[in-house]
Amino acid sequence: MTWTILALLRWTTDYFAQRGVSEPRASAEVLLAHVLGTRRLDLYLRHDQPLTEAELARFKTLVQRRLTGEPTQYLTGHQEFWSLDLRVSPAVLIPRPETEVLLETVLDLIRRPDSPPVRWVLDLGTGSGALALALARELPEARVVAVDISPEALLLARQNARRHHVEPRLHLVRGDLCGPLKPGPGFQVIVSNPPYIPTADLPSLPPEIRDYEPRLALDGGPDGLAVLRRLAAQVHLHLAPGGLVALEVGLGQAPAVQALLAATAAYAATGCRPDYAGVDRVVWARRSGT
Repeated sequence: MTWTILALLRWTTDYFAQRGVSEPRASAEVLLAHVLGTRRLDLYLRHDQPLTEAELARFKTLVQRRLTGEPTQYLTGHQEFWSLDLRVSPAVLIPRPETEVLLETVLDLIRRPDSPPVRWVLDLGTGSGALALALARELPEARVVAVDISPEALLLARQNARRHHVEPRLHLVRGDLCGPLKPGPGFQVIVSNPPYIPTADLPSLPPEIRDYEPRLALDGGPDGLAVLRRLAAQVHLHLAPGGLVALEVGLGQAPAVQALLAATAAYAATGCRPDYAGVDRVVWARRSGT
């Protein structure tokens, strides 16, 4: 039998659906486009193109791995974030739309007339560098410091920075949250997408998250707030007067995180913003002073 692009897509979509693979059509399209080195749209423009034996063999291998739950992003090594094509691997969390809400919140707040100029940005727990790179691109006059405890994550972030031509303005630092930073209010913006899933909830996560994404980037301790507590206790010490901190949080955590920030008495205002599903996903605070 000669397998054309369309025939293979239809067969694989049905095969994935029968075996409970999430987003079966999208998974089939992403994997086949990756094998053929083309865009998903082009699969349908070239629907009657037959595949070679080598292409079929590569595609079959990826299909078998996807059946085990391995995310398509790790299979292809790519994920889009804020229109940036990022390299990803099992060393880093896969960037998600919820984190784009964090970025949108920051950009909206710092573009207000009363916001101070942004010269230095800090991204704590940078992973693939998604937030750091997007902010570097959106704020061409700013320099960005990106911290992560994982050397593998920092290597990937550097590769992504080089691919998107922001490496000269990105300073990558290995360490645990604010630990490696010099004391002082040097940043106008601090962002973080920390681990916030309660430990007891980890076993009930979808297998493609639970079994493949790094636990270090997921596990927020017994109540999900372990890292967020540490962030709340540290970040104001590095935030310039009038500066902004914005944190991604889990379901139902926004009030507790706002309270943690308010308890420092360092902020003039706090707020939160929902994600696309209506969950309060981002907590922000503005440092006191001018």
